[in-house]
Amino acid sequence: MKSNTIKTVGRSDFVNMGPIKLRQPLPSQDIDMVDPYILLHHYGPYEISEENNPFDLGPHPHRGFEPITFLIQGEQLHRDSLGNKSIVKAGDVQWTTAGRGIIHAEAPTKAFVRKGGVLEGIQLWLNLPAEKKMIPANYQHAKNADFNVINSDDGKVEIQIIAGELEGKYGKISTQTSVNAFIIDVEEGGTHFIKVPETQQSMLYLLTGDVTINGSEVLKLNENQLIRFNQDGDGFSVKGQKTSKLLFLSGEPFNEKVTTYGPYVMNTQTEIMEAMRDYQMGKMGFLPAN
Repeated sequence: MKSNTIKTVGRSDFVNMGPIKLRQPLPSQDIDMVDPYILLHHYGPYEISEENNPFDLGPHPHRGFEPITFLIQGEQLHRDSLGNKSIVKAGDVQWTTAGRGIIHAEAPTKAFVRKGGVLEGIQLWLNLPAEKKMIPANYQHAKNADFNVINSDDGKVEIQIIAGELEGKYGKISTQTSVNAFIIDVEEGGTHFIKVPETQQSMLYLLTGDVTINGSEVLKLNENQLIRFNQDGDGFSVKGQKTSKLLFLSGEPFNEKVTTYGPYVMNTQTEIMEAMRDYQMGKMGFLPAN
């Protein structure tokens, strides 16, 4: 099989988001977006306690895209204006389709804050095409134990299929568009070839560890952590130089104009103004602070 060549290799530098310091590999100075993916934040690991809890995000709105959380460590409470309330634990995924509007809140659970622990996760923004930006909002919570898994022949690579399809197995998340999302755990010396549809743009993000991609490109924590592939092959190979965890994402590009402002992702500035007005008028629902 032919390997996809590498389009860009990027860092994952820290940025300040209010009281929170987190990594932002996408967008960056070198990569505006990987259509249809708009933003990738890697938050934590944070030591959470009653004296230190910066990741308490009160009610806030979204429209026009899908905010997604991959929780790596810790425990979070999700609440939203649809009436959903769920505890998201390490390894779980919450996939929110904001559509025409939703208000949600995320924070470490009170029990987790009391006992203390480490919180870490990925916050991902997946765009919706123009024709689906105003669909009804929806929320999905998939638990770690429920995902289908692919194991390499050497038994040292495990791939959780969050969404999409790989080697005949499918993700638990129902998607609005054609995308793949996998969590890849690699032991030292483990190797596997991961297929990528040629019609999809794709990227690979390193959360922890040290891996070699396609036999030559090295991803290391605090150095290069994000690879964007060209659409010119069958996939890519990964080999663990030490125990590592990665997030793989791919999707059919929309090739549409994107206009963002705060928590809204639309196609025009007029639509952004309409989103702000609708939120102020209560058309996205209501969610109390506590």
